[in-house]
Amino acid sequence: MEASSHDEFREFVAMRSTALLRLAVLLTGGDRHAAEDLLQIALMKAYGRWARIEQPEAYIRQIMYRQQVNRWRLRGHRAETTVPVLPESGTEGAEAGSELRIALWAALRRLTKRQRAVIVLRYFEDLPEAEVAALLRCPVGTVRSTAHRSLAKLRALVPELGPERPAEQVQALSYAAKEMRG
Repeated sequence: MEASSHDEFREFVAMRSTALLRLAVLLTGGDRHAAEDLLQIALMKAYGRWARIEQPEAYIRQIMYRQQVNRWRLRGHRAETTVPVLPESGTEGAEAGSELRIALWAALRRLTKRQRAVIVLRYFEDLPEAEVAALLRCPVGTVRSTAHRSLAKLRALVPELGPERPAEQVQALSYAAKEMRG
């Protein structure tokens, strides 16, 4: 790699690694160590092709989505156990929203990696179904059914969302995702 490409790569990593790490944390269900590994793998894969990459952030995000789904495929489903620690709240009005976000975060961790990837891409990244399908290399119907099943599982895990309020569920997911972005 040429020195100029190397410097461009270092500058990109310095500027965008925090945002990419947040995405990796979401994709891994909150596992910071796995998120760091996922981002590191994506950056390593991008480094060798850096001079030929036209849209580096999109390219790295795509590597992360595919790598996370491949981990799921290769290792099979592994049950994750989470123990949420509730922070003390100073205000009672904000407590209900905080509890919902904490419950939603814990429920997201219980989704499979593929389900989480679809939810993150659809509601965190706000991508249309066709783009999600292209990124995950699956049919649009698979994205729809996975999103449907994932939302149903979230509703079952977080009854406060309720089955009759899909628009509010999406809003709660988006709000939780934006809170995690910083």
